[in-house]
Amino acid sequence: MDNLITLFFFFIIGSVLGSFYGVLGERLPKKENFTTSRSHCDSCKHELKFYDMIPIISYLLYRGKCHYCKKEIPKIVFFSELSTSILFAISYYSFGFSIELLYALGIVSLLDIVIVSDLLYFIIDDEVLLFFSFYFIILDFIYLGFNDTCKRIVGALFLFLLMYFISFMGSKIFKKEALGGGDVKLLFVFGLVLEPLLGVFAIFLGSLIALPVAIFILVKNKEHMIPFGPFLLIAFTLIYFTKITSADFIRFLGMM
Repeated sequence: MDNLITLFFFFIIGSVLGSFYGVLGERLPKKENFTTSRSHCDSCKHELKFYDMIPIISYLLYRGKCHYCKKEIPKIVFFSELSTSILFAISYYSFGFSIELLYALGIVSLLDIVIVSDLLYFIIDDEVLLFFSFYFIILDFIYLGFNDTCKRIVGALFLFLLMYFISFMGSKIFKKEALGGGDVKLLFVFGLVLEPLLGVFAIFLGSLIALPVAIFILVKNKEHMIPFGPFLLIAFTLIYFTKITSADFIRFLGMM
């Protein structure tokens, strides 16, 4: 019973933070102030009341529309709240009260913010990446100590340079920007949590997940811009939550 109550608590906290992360992902790329300006409808600019912003419930209650102008609210808002709720609960279920839980909550938070900003604007904000870099470095110092944290930072730099090389070669081959700068910087953040080999696996797995989606978008909509950050972060999240090790990845390579 106590465990169910705690899971529900993490679900509620996730829904509240998911709503906030949705605002961050939407406003930061537009350089809008999210600390002093009141919440409002993007369509009619009407200031929202507290009952208009109850995570998940308000969206369902108003059938995905603004309570005042009846304009449709982007579905990504609801997705942000619901996915963060579920993933926060899964984080606690998987890791309990531990340092690993703090890593997991950070990963979920980063995932949620980047999905909103990258899908809406094809932007991964530097401020977000900087914040989570410091967040994970602090956790590394607490969990691993100074020497191993330095090794993590070196591994993060390696992954950053690897992704930069992939981006550079892709640009040369396709004669246009292959990866955004945010995608490259993401790998530095990955390296603060994952071993370098698992970071490489994250690139491979993210590409694998993105492939069918990219083909579908290209065929259906003829779009040529596909945000890669969300797919990288989905891979990052899967690797961390499934507790895959470098040895598992090496065995996987041996089977290929």
